Amino acid sequence: MYNIVLTSFFYSRFNRQYNYPYVFLNEVEFTEDFKESISRMTHADVQFGLVPSEMWSIPEHVNQTVMFKQLKDYHDRNIMYGGSLSYRHMCRFNSGFFYQHPLLSEYDYYWRVEPGVQFFCDLDYDPFVYMQENKKEYGFTITLQEIPETIPTLWEHTMNYAREHQLNTTLLDFFADKNKNYNLCHYWSNFEIASLNLWRDERYQSYFEYLDSTGNFFYERWGDAIVHSLAIGLFLEKEQVHFFNDIGYQHDNFVHCVNDGIHGNCICPEAHGNFDESQGSCLPAWNSYPQEGIPWNFSKTS
Repeated sequence: MYNIVLTSFFYSRFNRQYNYPYVFLNEVEFTEDFKESISRMTHADVQFGLVPSEMWSIPEHVNQTVMFKQLKDYHDRNIMYGGSLSYRHMCRFNSGFFYQHPLLSEYDYYWRVEPGVQFFCDLDYDPFVYMQENKKEYGFTITLQEIPETIPTLWEHTMNYAREHQLNTTLLDFFADKNKNYNLCHYWSNFEIASLNLWRDERYQSYFEYLDSTGNFFYERWGDAIVHSLAIGLFLEKEQVHFFNDIGYQHDNFVHCVNDGIHGNCICPEAHGNFDESQGSCLPAWNSYPQEGIPWNFSKTS
């Protein structure tokens, strides 16, 4: 498990200028060899932490007989990570617990970086300062559609929560189709630059606890990217969310990178095109979504 992971791309493109600290979290103790190897790679402070068992375990309200039956069903249907229990632990942890870890208590913002990702643009400014000065709560580089089989009831539960709490939203409609069903769009959370206070807020904690009470992090295969995204739709305005167009980024075969010329900051990969305008990308919809949002008032619905 990880939340902020050191990579050579991340260091060379950004952190060699700022030496922001790194935090590594794992559900088992890191080896001394691993810690020594990582510490030799940077002049920045590095902290290694253990995820408490209560943040990485099956809650008592989850029926494990049903859970393992569902895991087998997802596996048999060849749904990505469908049969993986550890993946579900990771998604639940990133949805509802990482921001509560003691090692993160002193921080206000974080940049999530995962193993194997690549960065293609030199960043000549501090995105944390940008977020703070411009009152941004969440930043992304890729927004795309989810695999529908992983989240069959998540939208329904989100609608129930919004009605129960009589929420007034302006960003949630970005995630809805013309019939007010989920359009599957979400911000891909393997890259996040965000305020930790967004998740520490009692509104988000209430939403997470409601979702967690259903058991569907285990019965289905709810990802933290979807949970984070729908929470942003519930609680933020569009102006509080930032698209980092100038951060070239690749995770798996998905790439966001804008070629800014031979004298620019980016060297985009030739093997993979820019996903922004590809089928499955939600960026065109994001760009066309009104800055003032679209009101969706749940206090006026039955």
